[in-house]
Amino acid sequence: MTDSVPQFCRDPALPAIEARSIIDGRKVCYALHAHAHFSIGVITAGACTYINGEQQHAISQGTCVLMNPQAVHACNPIDQQPWSYRMLYVDCQWLADVQASVRQDSRAIFRAYRPVLSISPALYSAFNQFYDSLLDTSLAPELKHAAALQFFELMDRTLAPHNGAVSEPELTHAKLELAAEFIRDNCAHPLSLQQISEAAGLSRSYLIRAFRQHFGMTPHAYLTNQRVQLAQGLLKRGELIVDAALAAGFADQAHLQRTFKQFLAATPGQYRG
Repeated sequence: MTDSVPQFCRDPALPAIEARSIIDGRKVCYALHAHAHFSIGVITAGACTYINGEQQHAISQGTCVLMNPQAVHACNPIDQQPWSYRMLYVDCQWLADVQASVRQDSRAIFRAYRPVLSISPALYSAFNQFYDSLLDTSLAPELKHAAALQFFELMDRTLAPHNGAVSEPELTHAKLELAAEFIRDNCAHPLSLQQISEAAGLSRSYLIRAFRQHFGMTPHAYLTNQRVQLAQGLLKRGELIVDAALAAGFADQAHLQRTFKQFLAATPGQYRG
């Protein structure tokens, strides 16, 4: 096992949280992609380029990065300079319950965070403390659960103070949302641009232009990203790679291998473990 191979951690005690880390990220290159879950990570050494939507930053050790669900993003090395990171991928409904508890809100609805990064030393330190707890095989499940609540409650208080820093879900173009929903619901099947445009009630030319402007990727890239997410979920449940590939709409296992590595900077076998 080399330092450039990503390490994944999925603890049955915390099914809503998945962890990933890499020690040497010089060969880790992501295509622009998005997740259905909320993501938070830290740069533990070196520096990298971080893209989130229209924002681009050169970030270094001590920085926390934050990605809301379906936010198009990527982190990549700068001129082959060494860098390392840790990431947490969090189920949105679980996090919505945490948000509701912290904010004393009866509605457990996930609220997107406005900042895309944080340089808070306290948040960085708390992240690493929780991450170490997550990897501690001797720690009792109830203590891991308590550590998770403690960290994410701190995160919510840090990122969403009572001055209104949390953005309410923004009004979006309804027809573009219909197009995205159609892609998500049918991503395992062959889809043409014509089918997507008809489902959304838009012309193909407008769909291509407006979809990329709104979501940060073309309809085809969005479709591919959804297929990767579907395959990721199947692999997480222990499906064979070839079965996950076909069930997610890929031509074969090799097609999934190439695309998975491009979008997630890891092979299906590395992710499945």
